[in-house]
Amino acid sequence: MLKKIPFWITYVFLYVPIVVVVAMSFNAGDSPYSWSGFSLSWYAELAKDEQIRIGLGNTLLVATGSTVIATVLGTLLAVGLARHTRSKVLDAIATLPVILPDIVLAIGLLAFYSLIQLTLGLYSVLLAHAVFGTAAVAAVVRTRLNGTDPSLEEASRDLGANGFSTFLRITLPTLAPGIVAGALLAFTLSVDEFVIAFFTAGPQSPTLPIVIYSMVRFGVTPEINALATVLLAVTFTAIIAAARLTRLTERR
Repeated sequence: MLKKIPFWITYVFLYVPIVVVVAMSFNAGDSPYSWSGFSLSWYAELAKDEQIRIGLGNTLLVATGSTVIATVLGTLLAVGLARHTRSKVLDAIATLPVILPDIVLAIGLLAFYSLIQLTLGLYSVLLAHAVFGTAAVAAVVRTRLNGTDPSLEEASRDLGANGFSTFLRITLPTLAPGIVAGALLAFTLSVDEFVIAFFTAGPQSPTLPIVIYSMVRFGVTPEINALATVLLAVTFTAIIAAARLTRLTERR
């Protein structure tokens, strides 16, 4: 019994703050620290906040666009490194964007944008998120590739299929669970990423984390708790859906 105490302490430390945030989002009062009764009023206020709606729209646009780019490029990069060009140096370079501290990558991207005289906006954030998203997808898909049998691809080519047909009919379906997992990871990282977005976004195109930062500088309100609860629910839904889709893909 005593051996389980550190385990439960760890779970309490990790999840009690989340439970408190969710519970206080239903608080009738305007204090984020004292309970005044149950109410959904802060969710109504959240829906009326134009600044949050704009930030949410920008975030979803950036996350969706960067995920599509990252999924395509990351999958091709993983297949290329695993099947065609094997190099430990290239492997290290491919994973570097997710290993580097966010502040270093943000400064590097901002310097690059300044060098090519690119005006900052949503597209600059989208491209920046696609950079580390591609590395994340490549790492996940590469792990999936390591567990597949390359003889299936060799058999396909021996039977007369060209490289493109083999990729579409054999490689891609086999990698589908890894691609879904990588896309989910890239989307999640993009939605809650702050530092890189802060450095590469224009003043008229803030993402949701930037909007939240501008709000919490003056204190946490129940409206912020409501927003955090909504984001938490969306994240859990996406994870469950991706896990379900991955299981169905693996059965097929």
